[in-house]
Amino acid sequence: MTKTFAALLLLTSAMPLAAQDLGQKPPSDTPVETTEEEGLSGSVSFEGNLEDLGIAIPTFATDRNAPTPANASGTAALGRELAQVVFNDLKNNGLFKPVGPGSLPQPTFGEITSPAWPTWSGRSAEMLVEGYVRAGADGRLTVGCYLYDVQLQKELARAGWVVPPVDWRRAAHKCADLVYSRLSGESPFFDSRIAYIAETGPKGNRVKRLAIMDSDGANHRFITNGRATALTPRYSPDYRKLMYLSYVDKNPRIYVYDIGTGRQTLVTQSANPTFAPRWSPDGKWVLYSMAIGGNTDIYRVPATGGQSTRLTNTPGIDIGGSYSPDGSKIVFESDRSGVQQCYVMNADGSNQQRISFGGARCATPEWSPRGDQIAFTNASNFHISVMSPNGGNVRQLTSGWQDEAPTWAPNGRVIQFFRTERGSGQTALYQVDLTGRNERRLPTPANASDPAWGPILP
Repeated sequence: MTKTFAALLLLTSAMPLAAQDLGQKPPSDTPVETTEEEGLSGSVSFEGNLEDLGIAIPTFATDRNAPTPANASGTAALGRELAQVVFNDLKNNGLFKPVGPGSLPQPTFGEITSPAWPTWSGRSAEMLVEGYVRAGADGRLTVGCYLYDVQLQKELARAGWVVPPVDWRRAAHKCADLVYSRLSGESPFFDSRIAYIAETGPKGNRVKRLAIMDSDGANHRFITNGRATALTPRYSPDYRKLMYLSYVDKNPRIYVYDIGTGRQTLVTQSANPTFAPRWSPDGKWVLYSMAIGGNTDIYRVPATGGQSTRLTNTPGIDIGGSYSPDGSKIVFESDRSGVQQCYVMNADGSNQQRISFGGARCATPEWSPRGDQIAFTNASNFHISVMSPNGGNVRQLTSGWQDEAPTWAPNGRVIQFFRTERGSGQTALYQVDLTGRNERRLPTPANASDPAWGPILP
């Protein structure tokens, strides 16, 4: 992605963000609360391409090295970990040129709100991210994050959060989101989670379990035990639930798993082959495909269960529905023309129109959260591509041996997918941005497939 900074950018005030205990206002004696809303900032000094923007991210400071369950060595060591997570987020995004805490001097606690400008002006860093961490008497952590323009010697943005020790990484992701959004003008996505299918065992007899993790692969946990095969998970729009397809005794069932309570609710079941359940944007409906008598069509059912409504009724295979962000349309794949192609229809099944043409086959389409593009698997060569909702502006983003099942980051600018290695059949999760240049593999403890990126955490 290539972007140029605008002359004026909005200065965000230090309003805490909310998520579980995130969102508690930092105590009045912490640096992040020392000033109020200041309106528009002056001109940002850097006017080049974001890929050339240097960002220094030193270790977060602490007022005293206090014990915390988040790190056995206390808040001083935790400050380095916080900065490292921010550095990794911005580096792995591929949009900036950050320098991490390992090669930078460490600011004192007092320098967080009053940077030592001569220290940073000679380090080829246009921007500076400084932060701090404090342990409160109740055991919670207060984390502050500041973004500075080094040349202008001016604060651009800041925020603070109070978190339980278990959520320290979320505060770091929030800080990275603050920097990313302020400098790129794009919506954040680091403080989000990913669901996927963890695969173990031999290629012909895989155990498939539902798993979730943070956007960088941390805080991994398994949701199902593997006794029943789990497939195609998707987060609900409010992030509270996961929907997935489960095969028990070879009979498919669509379940909704409540992440907070651990309870599962059956949405629908059938003796007929069932595929690819997907939420509607308002969380009220579930799309899925079901094969009856050799014909596969797309159905809609209330998310709470009930009577299903068939939306397609043509010979062949209709599968893989994905709603547009406003819920008015559905993109899906169908072989009604003789080969896999992508189609768009109204949410009630009317006005079905083919949008993909040319020699490629179009499969597993997924509408961008921004509504401006549709990601899909080019089933002719198994590469990930994107196109406009009308089928135009097709661009290939990956060139692996077998890449498939794209899912969008909450900001609609990064895509995740899974790749199968030639010969071994090993599978892994990858991410790529819309330039196609910044590709990376995500760490998982097992083979991985069917990724689903959730919305930004509340």
